[in-house]
Amino acid sequence: MIDIKMFKDANLKGYTLIDAFPGAGLVGSMAGSYMIEKLGMEYIGYIESDEFPPIATIHNSMPMFPARIYKSDKSKFIIIISEFTVPSNSIYQLSREIMAFVRKYGISQIISISGMPSQKPSGKVFLASPDPQTVKKATKLGIKAIEDGVIAGVSAVLMTNADQFNIPVMNLLVEVNPTIMDPKYAEIAISGLNKLLDTNIDLRDLEKEAEIVEAKIRGLMKKMKDSHDTYTNATDAAGPSMYA
Repeated sequence: MIDIKMFKDANLKGYTLIDAFPGAGLVGSMAGSYMIEKLGMEYIGYIESDEFPPIATIHNSMPMFPARIYKSDKSKFIIIISEFTVPSNSIYQLSREIMAFVRKYGISQIISISGMPSQKPSGKVFLASPDPQTVKKATKLGIKAIEDGVIAGVSAVLMTNADQFNIPVMNLLVEVNPTIMDPKYAEIAISGLNKLLDTNIDLRDLEKEAEIVEAKIRGLMKKMKDSHDTYTNATDAAGPSMYA
């Protein structure tokens, strides 16, 4: 069971949803975290599931759900960000819930930000989309369309199911060295987003702030993995519950 829950109802008609789940190079996580901070986005909801790690994250002394939803009324952005890797058995249902959320609130489009492994990253941003007009527009802006490749995870399921709901979906991808998490990757992704949406997200502080964000995300993900492993091991060692 996966639930997307809002703290209060909101008018999100015409907004752009950005999927910033962790992936190769943590591009989505770094870009999403930077945008949330830079745009002063409001924490408006969260995603919960009994298939997610039983963990809360602490930010500024406040316990928070590790999968959260933020919005910016000025920029008309919604960002879904997660501080853990979505379990593979949850990807399809989570994608369905996100699509239902998009349809319910009249959100105009979905953009996923992610990395694709490369031994020699080019420093360019690429795009995948089932919409020929989106591909044509991106190409004119200097964003190269991917002709052959593989996209995985939530963004892949969202993209393959977009046509049946007539919702524009695209994936901005940055080539990354899978052994390095470089804030420059997030800068490349947001530069592509600025071009594609004709926005002006300030990138001057990104390298400095993204280094902090990247270190924090890596630390959080490690702590969450360690905590989850400890929890699982303790539960397994205890054996079946006497109340089961």
